[in-house]
Amino acid sequence: MAKLIKDGTIGMDTFPSVASFAAAVGKMEGDGPLGHCFDYITEDATLGESSWEKSESKLQQYAFSNALSKGGFSEKDIDVLFAGDLLNQCVSSSYGAKDSNVPFLGLFGACSTMAESLALASLFVDSGMAVNAAAVTSSHFCSAERQFRFPVNYGGQRTPSAQWTATAAGCAVVSVHDKAPYVKAVTIGKIKDMGVTDANNMGAAMATAAYDSISRHLANTKQSIDNFDLILTGDLGQVGSDILVELFRKDRVDISKKHNDCGLMLYDMEKQDVHAGGSGCGCSASVLCGYVLQEVQQSKLRNVLFAATGALMSPTIVQQGESIPGISHVVHISADS
Repeated sequence: MAKLIKDGTIGMDTFPSVASFAAAVGKMEGDGPLGHCFDYITEDATLGESSWEKSESKLQQYAFSNALSKGGFSEKDIDVLFAGDLLNQCVSSSYGAKDSNVPFLGLFGACSTMAESLALASLFVDSGMAVNAAAVTSSHFCSAERQFRFPVNYGGQRTPSAQWTATAAGCAVVSVHDKAPYVKAVTIGKIKDMGVTDANNMGAAMATAAYDSISRHLANTKQSIDNFDLILTGDLGQVGSDILVELFRKDRVDISKKHNDCGLMLYDMEKQDVHAGGSGCGCSASVLCGYVLQEVQQSKLRNVLFAATGALMSPTIVQQGESIPGISHVVHISADS
């Protein structure tokens, strides 16, 4: 059974497997450098639906159904579904899952939700509370713009620090120990507030949370960055990634050679106009479930520290001039049991 190591870090006993995984994305994401990794790419951002919110629900359904199919699972095999998105009351997740008849736990961790859902699914399986648990996360550029900024037809000017919310979803099915990728440990994030009030500068708002969670995980497990092939954040973008590297540099640790960010991997930063990079729940979810888990499964990456990051805000709070707290949850994914 999983055991608390120290200060939010929990070590797995049985090392649950990510038995199956899948990612579904929009056309822009499919045109990016990881396009060949995704299971489903839609040419139409509406996915044939009458609203952006319904479109996002459908995208999440595609990721879930593809993950089940690839692993030979049916919905009856899933003991619990952890799902989340960026929208109020997680409506994309709840509406996406309402016809599945699977026990459901809705989550909100902003862009950290993929790590949060994967951590909880792994803990449920490791503790024996579930044999198979699914972790699903999604975002949609148009639904997020409507909620957090302006509807896309408004045509508002984006600042250089702004990030592009991914139209994407990812699903990972965690099962009892079988084969790689394995989940070895998790660190639950702490809320950190850098005093950032600009909703178009999410990377700066979340960087300290990533630094704190990664540092705690390494210290609590008595590891260093040298134990990992990749330290993957999501989604700090360019601004937040630069801040994270500088924060570690103050500790005389050079994380730059091991670090990458999902927001910098999903799009071609030179050819696609995403400003400071990608963001949104679906960004880290699709990079993880489309590319990274496959690399671990094939032992091209042996140890990955996945630290998805989230900005815990709402439009109302931002309009009131409040600062934007950040959080980051960490999952150690390994090719070795």
